Amino acid sequence: MNKKFTTQNQIINKLIQLIFILVGLELIAMSVTLFYAPHSIAAGGATGVSILLNELFNIPLAATLLVLNIIMLILSYIFLGKVTTAKITFGSIVLPAMIAITPKDMVIKDTFLSAVIGSIIFGVGLSILYRFDTPSGGTTVPPMIFKKYFHIRNANSLFVIDAIVCLGNIVAAGWEAFFLAILSVGLSTIVINYIETGIDKKQIIYIMSETHIEEIKDTVINNIDDIGGTYFNVQGMYSEDDKKMLMIVTESQNYGAILKIIRAIDKDAFILADSMAEVHNGSI
Repeated sequence: MNKKFTTQNQIINKLIQLIFILVGLELIAMSVTLFYAPHSIAAGGATGVSILLNELFNIPLAATLLVLNIIMLILSYIFLGKVTTAKITFGSIVLPAMIAITPKDMVIKDTFLSAVIGSIIFGVGLSILYRFDTPSGGTTVPPMIFKKYFHIRNANSLFVIDAIVCLGNIVAAGWEAFFLAILSVGLSTIVINYIETGIDKKQIIYIMSETHIEEIKDTVINNIDDIGGTYFNVQGMYSEDDKKMLMIVTESQNYGAILKIIRAIDKDAFILADSMAEVHNGSI
Protein backbone atom coordinates (compact mmCIF):
# COMPACT_ATOMS: atom_id res chain seq x y z
CA MET A 1 0.00 0.00 0.00
CA ASN A 2 2.78 2.40 0.95
CA LYS A 3 4.65 1.48 -2.20
CA LYS A 4 1.58 2.22 -4.32
CA PHE A 5 1.06 5.54 -2.52
CA THR A 6 4.71 6.48 -3.09
CA THR A 7 4.42 5.62 -6.79
CA GLN A 8 1.29 7.76 -7.12
CA ASN A 9 3.05 10.68 -5.43
CA GLN A 10 5.99 10.34 -7.79
CA ILE A 11 3.67 10.37 -10.81
CA ILE A 12 1.83 13.44 -9.50
CA ASN A 13 5.14 15.23 -8.84
CA LYS A 14 6.35 14.43 -12.35
CA LEU A 15 3.11 15.75 -13.84
CA ILE A 16 3.39 18.96 -11.80
CA GLN A 17 6.99 19.40 -12.98
CA LEU A 18 5.91 18.81 -16.58
CA ILE A 19 3.17 21.45 -16.27
CA PHE A 20 5.63 23.98 -14.87
CA ILE A 21 8.15 23.23 -17.64
CA LEU A 22 5.46 23.67 -20.30
CA VAL A 23 4.42 26.96 -18.69
CA GLY A 24 8.06 28.11 -18.74
CA LEU A 25 8.44 27.19 -22.41
CA GLU A 26 5.18 28.93 -23.32
CA LEU A 27 6.26 32.10 -21.50
CA ILE A 28 9.45 32.14 -23.58
CA ALA A 29 7.39 31.57 -26.73
CA MET A 30 5.05 34.45 -25.79
CA SER A 31 7.97 36.79 -25.15
CA VAL A 32 9.29 36.02 -28.64
CA THR A 33 6.08 36.08 -30.70
CA LEU A 34 4.16 38.81 -28.87
CA PHE A 35 6.89 41.21 -27.72
CA TYR A 36 10.28 40.69 -29.42
CA ALA A 37 9.51 39.56 -32.97
CA PRO A 38 6.77 42.13 -33.78
CA HIS A 39 9.32 44.89 -33.08
CA SER A 40 12.27 43.01 -34.68
CA ILE A 41 14.22 42.77 -31.41
CA ALA A 42 16.66 39.83 -31.42
CA ALA A 43 17.63 39.56 -27.76
CA GLY A 44 20.32 36.90 -27.98
CA GLY A 45 20.12 33.12 -28.11
CA ALA A 46 18.66 30.81 -30.74
CA THR A 47 15.34 32.67 -30.56
CA GLY A 48 17.24 35.86 -31.40
CA VAL A 49 18.85 34.22 -34.43
CA SER A 50 15.37 33.09 -35.52
CA ILE A 51 14.09 36.66 -35.26
CA LEU A 52 17.04 37.96 -37.30
CA LEU A 53 16.49 35.41 -40.08
CA ASN A 54 12.78 36.12 -40.04
CA GLU A 55 13.45 39.85 -40.43
CA LEU A 56 16.07 39.43 -43.18
CA PHE A 57 14.63 36.53 -45.20
CA ASN A 58 11.07 36.11 -43.87
CA ILE A 59 11.80 32.56 -42.69
CA PRO A 60 9.24 31.35 -40.11
CA LEU A 61 10.44 31.66 -36.51
CA ALA A 62 9.49 28.13 -35.45
CA ALA A 63 11.11 26.48 -38.48
CA THR A 64 14.39 28.33 -37.99
CA LEU A 65 14.47 27.58 -34.28
CA LEU A 66 13.72 23.89 -34.84
CA VAL A 67 16.53 23.56 -37.40
CA LEU A 68 18.99 25.38 -35.12
CA ASN A 69 18.00 23.22 -32.15
CA ILE A 70 18.38 20.00 -34.16
CA ILE A 71 21.88 21.10 -35.20
CA MET A 72 22.67 21.83 -31.54
CA LEU A 73 21.31 18.41 -30.52
CA ILE A 74 23.63 16.73 -33.03
CA LEU A 75 26.60 18.72 -31.72
CA SER A 76 25.58 17.85 -28.17
CA TYR A 77 25.39 14.15 -28.99
CA ILE A 78 28.85 14.24 -30.61
CA PHE A 79 30.68 16.36 -28.03
CA LEU A 80 28.68 16.08 -24.80
CA GLY A 81 27.21 12.59 -24.87
CA LYS A 82 23.81 10.92 -24.58
CA VAL A 83 22.91 12.08 -21.07
CA THR A 84 23.29 15.80 -21.79
CA THR A 85 21.55 15.43 -25.14
CA ALA A 86 18.59 13.66 -23.54
CA LYS A 87 18.29 16.47 -20.99
CA ILE A 88 18.01 19.22 -23.62
CA THR A 89 15.94 17.32 -26.18
CA PHE A 90 12.53 18.08 -24.67
CA GLY A 91 13.00 21.85 -24.57
CA SER A 92 14.68 21.86 -27.97
CA ILE A 93 11.65 20.24 -29.64
CA VAL A 94 8.78 21.67 -27.60
CA LEU A 95 9.86 25.34 -27.67
CA PRO A 96 9.65 25.61 -31.49
CA ALA A 97 6.25 23.92 -31.29
CA MET A 98 5.14 26.48 -28.69
CA ILE A 99 6.33 29.32 -30.91
CA ALA A 100 4.48 27.78 -33.88
CA ILE A 101 1.14 27.65 -32.04
CA THR A 102 1.51 31.05 -30.30
CA PRO A 103 0.20 33.84 -32.56
CA LYS A 104 2.68 36.47 -33.69
CA ASP A 105 0.93 39.69 -32.81
CA MET A 106 1.95 43.18 -31.70
CA VAL A 107 0.12 43.42 -28.37
CA ILE A 108 2.02 46.58 -27.36
CA LYS A 109 2.76 49.24 -29.96
CA ASP A 110 5.42 51.06 -27.93
CA THR A 111 8.72 49.38 -28.81
CA PHE A 112 10.51 50.21 -25.55
CA LEU A 113 7.64 49.00 -23.35
CA SER A 114 7.32 45.85 -25.42
CA ALA A 115 11.03 45.11 -24.94
CA VAL A 116 10.76 45.60 -21.17
CA ILE A 117 7.68 43.41 -20.74
CA GLY A 118 9.07 40.78 -23.11
CA SER A 119 12.30 40.67 -21.11
CA ILE A 120 10.43 40.11 -17.85
CA ILE A 121 8.30 37.34 -19.32
CA PHE A 122 11.34 35.72 -20.95
CA GLY A 123 13.27 35.87 -17.66
CA VAL A 124 10.42 34.28 -15.71
CA GLY A 125 10.05 31.50 -18.26
CA LEU A 126 13.76 30.76 -18.32
CA SER A 127 13.90 30.79 -14.51
CA ILE A 128 11.23 28.10 -14.39
CA LEU A 129 13.29 25.93 -16.75
CA TYR A 130 16.41 26.52 -14.63
CA ARG A 131 14.48 25.53 -11.51
CA PHE A 132 13.61 22.16 -13.03
CA ASP A 133 17.01 21.73 -14.73
CA THR A 134 15.47 21.69 -18.20
CA PRO A 135 17.57 23.62 -20.74
CA SER A 136 15.75 24.91 -23.80
CA GLY A 137 18.61 23.84 -26.08
CA GLY A 138 19.82 26.26 -28.73
CA THR A 139 22.78 28.43 -27.81
CA THR A 140 23.12 26.78 -24.39
CA VAL A 141 24.98 23.94 -26.15
CA PRO A 142 28.13 25.73 -27.46
CA PRO A 143 29.03 27.11 -24.00
CA MET A 144 28.83 23.59 -22.56
CA ILE A 145 31.14 22.34 -25.32
CA PHE A 146 33.59 25.21 -24.76
CA LYS A 147 33.60 24.52 -21.03
CA LYS A 148 34.24 20.80 -21.49
CA TYR A 149 37.07 21.10 -23.99
CA PHE A 150 38.55 24.55 -23.41
CA HIS A 151 37.60 25.20 -19.75
CA ILE A 152 35.84 28.46 -20.66
CA ARG A 153 33.08 29.44 -18.26
CA ASN A 154 29.53 29.02 -19.58
CA ALA A 155 28.64 32.61 -18.69
CA ASN A 156 31.57 34.04 -20.67
CA SER A 157 30.92 32.15 -23.89
CA LEU A 158 27.16 32.68 -23.64
CA PHE A 159 27.78 36.41 -23.23
CA VAL A 160 29.86 36.44 -26.43
CA ILE A 161 27.18 34.51 -28.36
CA ASP A 162 24.41 36.83 -27.15
CA ALA A 163 26.55 39.86 -28.01
CA ILE A 164 27.03 38.59 -31.59
CA VAL A 165 23.29 38.00 -31.96
CA CYS A 166 22.56 41.47 -30.58
CA LEU A 167 24.97 42.99 -33.10
CA GLY A 168 22.94 41.32 -35.84
CA ASN A 169 20.12 43.71 -34.96
CA ILE A 170 22.10 46.55 -36.54
CA VAL A 171 21.99 44.84 -39.93
CA ALA A 172 18.45 43.51 -39.62
CA ALA A 173 16.57 46.37 -37.99
CA GLY A 174 18.91 49.22 -37.11
CA TRP A 175 20.60 50.73 -34.09
CA GLU A 176 17.43 51.16 -32.05
CA ALA A 177 16.75 47.43 -32.17
CA PHE A 178 20.39 46.78 -31.20
CA PHE A 179 20.19 48.89 -28.05
CA LEU A 180 16.79 47.45 -27.14
CA ALA A 181 18.19 43.95 -27.58
CA ILE A 182 21.03 44.74 -25.15
CA LEU A 183 18.50 46.19 -22.72
CA SER A 184 16.36 43.07 -23.04
CA VAL A 185 19.27 40.71 -22.34
CA GLY A 186 20.22 42.77 -19.28
CA LEU A 187 16.67 42.90 -17.92
CA SER A 188 16.13 39.17 -18.45
CA THR A 189 19.36 38.44 -16.56
CA ILE A 190 18.24 40.66 -13.67
CA VAL A 191 14.85 38.93 -13.54
CA ILE A 192 16.46 35.47 -13.58
CA ASN A 193 18.92 36.39 -10.83
CA TYR A 194 16.17 37.92 -8.70
CA ILE A 195 13.91 34.89 -9.02
CA GLU A 196 16.79 32.52 -8.30
CA THR A 197 18.10 34.38 -5.25
CA GLY A 198 15.71 37.16 -4.31
CA ILE A 199 12.34 35.54 -3.65
CA ASP A 200 11.64 34.01 -0.24
CA LYS A 201 15.02 34.96 1.18
CA LYS A 202 15.95 33.83 4.68
CA GLN A 203 18.02 35.61 7.27
CA ILE A 204 20.95 33.92 8.93
CA ILE A 205 22.12 35.40 12.25
CA TYR A 206 25.28 34.46 14.15
CA ILE A 207 25.32 35.43 17.83
CA MET A 208 28.04 35.31 20.47
CA SER A 209 27.48 36.35 24.09
CA GLU A 210 29.87 35.95 27.00
CA THR A 211 27.24 34.89 29.56
CA HIS A 212 23.76 35.04 28.04
CA ILE A 213 23.83 32.73 25.03
CA GLU A 214 21.38 30.20 26.52
CA GLU A 215 18.97 32.93 27.60
CA ILE A 216 19.08 34.43 24.12
CA LYS A 217 18.39 31.05 22.52
CA ASP A 218 15.45 30.25 24.85
CA THR A 219 13.87 33.70 24.49
CA VAL A 220 14.12 33.63 20.70
CA ILE A 221 12.62 30.13 20.52
CA ASN A 222 9.73 31.09 22.80
CA ASN A 223 8.90 34.35 21.03
CA ILE A 224 9.70 33.88 17.34
CA ASP A 225 7.97 31.45 14.97
CA ASP A 226 9.55 29.80 11.92
CA ILE A 227 13.16 29.60 13.06
CA GLY A 228 15.88 26.98 13.00
CA GLY A 229 19.36 26.98 14.38
CA THR A 230 22.36 25.27 15.86
CA TYR A 231 25.46 25.87 17.96
CA PHE A 232 29.06 26.18 16.77
CA ASN A 233 32.07 25.64 19.00
CA VAL A 234 34.37 28.57 18.31
CA GLN A 235 37.51 30.10 19.74
CA GLY A 236 38.20 33.78 20.39
CA MET A 237 40.83 35.18 18.04
CA TYR A 238 42.59 37.22 20.73
CA SER A 239 41.60 35.49 23.97
CA GLU A 240 41.69 31.99 22.43
CA ASP A 241 38.92 31.06 24.89
CA ASP A 242 36.47 28.33 23.86
CA LYS A 243 33.01 29.76 23.24
CA LYS A 244 29.64 28.92 21.73
CA MET A 245 28.20 30.70 18.71
CA LEU A 246 24.48 30.47 18.10
CA MET A 247 23.33 30.37 14.48
CA ILE A 248 19.68 31.18 13.76
CA VAL A 249 17.95 30.88 10.38
CA THR A 250 14.63 32.65 10.08
CA GLU A 251 12.30 34.61 7.83
CA SER A 252 13.67 38.04 6.89
CA GLN A 253 10.78 39.85 8.57
CA ASN A 254 11.77 38.34 11.94
CA TYR A 255 15.22 39.95 11.94
CA GLY A 256 14.19 43.15 13.71
CA ALA A 257 12.36 41.30 16.48
CA ILE A 258 15.29 38.93 17.06
CA LEU A 259 17.75 41.82 17.12
CA LYS A 260 15.57 43.57 19.73
CA ILE A 261 15.53 40.43 21.91
CA ILE A 262 19.31 40.06 21.73
CA ARG A 263 19.96 43.71 22.58
CA ALA A 264 17.53 43.55 25.52
CA ILE A 265 19.36 40.57 27.01
CA ASP A 266 22.97 41.48 26.16
CA LYS A 267 23.70 44.84 24.56
CA ASP A 268 27.34 43.77 24.11
CA ALA A 269 26.52 40.57 22.20
CA PHE A 270 28.38 40.03 18.92
CA ILE A 271 25.91 39.75 16.01
CA LEU A 272 26.64 38.89 12.41
CA ALA A 273 23.75 38.72 9.93
CA ASP A 274 23.40 37.90 6.27
CA SER A 275 20.66 36.90 3.82
CA MET A 276 20.36 33.43 2.32
CA ALA A 277 18.93 32.66 -1.09
CA GLU A 278 17.66 29.19 -0.18
CA VAL A 279 17.40 26.84 2.78
CA HIS A 280 16.82 23.11 2.31
CA ASN A 281 16.24 20.12 4.60
CA GLY A 282 14.74 22.13 7.45
CA SER A 283 11.44 23.46 8.72
CA ILE A 284 12.05 27.03 7.47
